[in-house]
Amino acid sequence: MNFNDLSTLRPDLAFIAHWVREGSHVLDVGCGDGAMLHYLQSGKQCTGYGIEIADASLLASAKRGINVIQQDMEKGLSIFGDNSFDTVLCLSSLQMMQHVEPLLRDIVRVGNEAIVSFPNFAYWPHRVALIKGRMPVSKSLPYQWYDTPNVRCATIYDFEELAAECGLEVLERVALVNGKPVSFLPNLRGSLAVFRLRKKTPVVP
Repeated sequence: MNFNDLSTLRPDLAFIAHWVREGSHVLDVGCGDGAMLHYLQSGKQCTGYGIEIADASLLASAKRGINVIQQDMEKGLSIFGDNSFDTVLCLSSLQMMQHVEPLLRDIVRVGNEAIVSFPNFAYWPHRVALIKGRMPVSKSLPYQWYDTPNVRCATIYDFEELAAECGLEVLERVALVNGKPVSFLPNLRGSLAVFRLRKKTPVVP
């Protein structure tokens, strides 16, 4: 899969991929079908592993030649030591977790940097749906309320507060619509929030 294929199939992944340095050692938490890791390995000479629990996604990743580990993300990343990876990805998966804060802390523990994305619940069509008395359904939130895998709803501002509480430094923050960044009123006009994070360096007195 080349960059153009990724741009066509998943423009959000194509944008996020440019934040990953060439030759990085990468962990993709909730790697799905392995499309992102496959691109990073073939297009940017990265190495690494994916973590996935679903059998079908695990098989799809394996068919792409991804080193994938079947594991429940809710159980954490204890199999990896501190700073084992240059970059840890958690793309559109964090909102599916029961225990978001412990997993987020684990993600930045095992990686020098982390890239996290999630559907922005404050996106204007979501707000309109709620005003009409309905739960939002959109490209970034494509499920009905009764069959959604998402157990958490967050906005860009909510996640910024959580990152601060976890002692994380936000290196970059972008709101995307169809894979393109939104600069004006991002919390209102962005359907997908993407954060690049790292642990704050302790201040030496």
